[in-house]
Amino acid sequence: MTRPIRFLLGDAEVSEAAAPPTLTLLRYLRERRGLVGTKEGCAEGDCGACTVAIAEPRDGRLAYKAVNACIHFLPAVDGKQVIPIESLGGDHPLQRAMVAHHGSQCGFCTPGFVMSLFALYHRPGRHDDKAIKDMLAGNLCRCTGYRPILDAARDALGEPRRDRFDEAETATLARLETMRGEPPLDYAAAGGRYVAPRSADQLATVLAAHPEARLVGGATDVGLWVTKEMRELPLLVSTAEVEDMAYVRLAGDRLEIGAAATYAGAVEALSALHVDWRLLLRRLGSEQIRAVGTIGGNIANGSPIGDTMPPLIALGASLMLRKGGTRRSLALEDFYLGYRKTALAPGEFVEAIHLTLPPAHRRFAVHKLAKRFDQDISSVLGAFAFDVESGRVVRARLAFGGMAAVPKRAIAAETALTGQPFERAAIEQAMEALGRDFQPLDDHRASAAYRLTAARNLLLKAWLELQGGDSIRIHGHG
Repeated sequence: MTRPIRFLLGDAEVSEAAAPPTLTLLRYLRERRGLVGTKEGCAEGDCGACTVAIAEPRDGRLAYKAVNACIHFLPAVDGKQVIPIESLGGDHPLQRAMVAHHGSQCGFCTPGFVMSLFALYHRPGRHDDKAIKDMLAGNLCRCTGYRPILDAARDALGEPRRDRFDEAETATLARLETMRGEPPLDYAAAGGRYVAPRSADQLATVLAAHPEARLVGGATDVGLWVTKEMRELPLLVSTAEVEDMAYVRLAGDRLEIGAAATYAGAVEALSALHVDWRLLLRRLGSEQIRAVGTIGGNIANGSPIGDTMPPLIALGASLMLRKGGTRRSLALEDFYLGYRKTALAPGEFVEAIHLTLPPAHRRFAVHKLAKRFDQDISSVLGAFAFDVESGRVVRARLAFGGMAAVPKRAIAAETALTGQPFERAAIEQAMEALGRDFQPLDDHRASAAYRLTAARNLLLKAWLELQGGDSIRIHGHG
């Protein structure tokens, strides 16, 4: 049975039964509620002017995250508290600090900055400049005056921190738990439908009955199909509430990541394997994107420039695919059949990603090249895994994004390295072999010639940095 979307908008309970399922939270706030403090800057989740905070129950407390309302579909807030700038009332410590430090210039971006900082305000612990800057990396100020905003953040984020939302936490939790006691959301309005199962079994049942459905996680890509391409999406099925697919856990000799785990939820476990994962995911998107975007969605999307696939392929990751009650395992490198074409059968979905823990002699590096450091789509991304014993390469797995229609291993280059001393001469042979592995893409992001030269140089760079097993660093421009 279908039911309305129910959520808290600030302190007010809302039951929405008429809005189209693909209506964005931004448009809902501005056009249907008259809350125009939240702004549209880019309509693609890049500039942060649309940022609002969302609170939801987690481990007996409220967990706050900043999201891009411009690409966040309204049904995704079911059972949660939406906090736009108006809900702060004008006298929140963050707002007072922004005034005191002259942090608002033209003012267009200011609500987004405040709401990003509001999510950080409710994150426990002390927040140094790095944490503040990471939090604000997804908020652009076109007046270029970041210094007073940072001053305001430092002022307001000191300890102790407590506001009226903290004081109301117990009551808010109770109200949200009552809402979440209702059946899983199955919402239909204006010719569209949005289904949000709460278990993998429910998800499998829905997709078996509706193999034509569009599966979404954080909708950080699909949202643009609506805002930029004006696509009609008659049936959306969301993984965002599938609790038993949101895990990240160690199981024997492997790391298992549920396909509904967000980037933010997986970063600690991946970084424990290789510090470069933290650096890579930091550049993949803003805090707003990482809070809702999923690794499973990045994989299933099938883009040749998705950032998580090359390192996962280089590390030998496999996927658990599911259709109904049937599961099958498939190596990630075999999942891609062509440009945005995958091995998924109708009604089948990615349930989990499995990653064998690396051996002690594994040396690993990731390098991303993009036109800007933060939050830009890769021109070339290379991931390099070398198993080196007694100074020789016993196994090499090199994977690239942006070089072909799919994320792809460099088999010829790997062959040139295998059995060879881990020395520059072997690396240069592998660099030459990359020309046999790829006839690179040639598009507005980079020419084919640039991509091939860059890929070769990234391989050399990885070798230079891995001498002696040093931890790697990710650089923005070569």
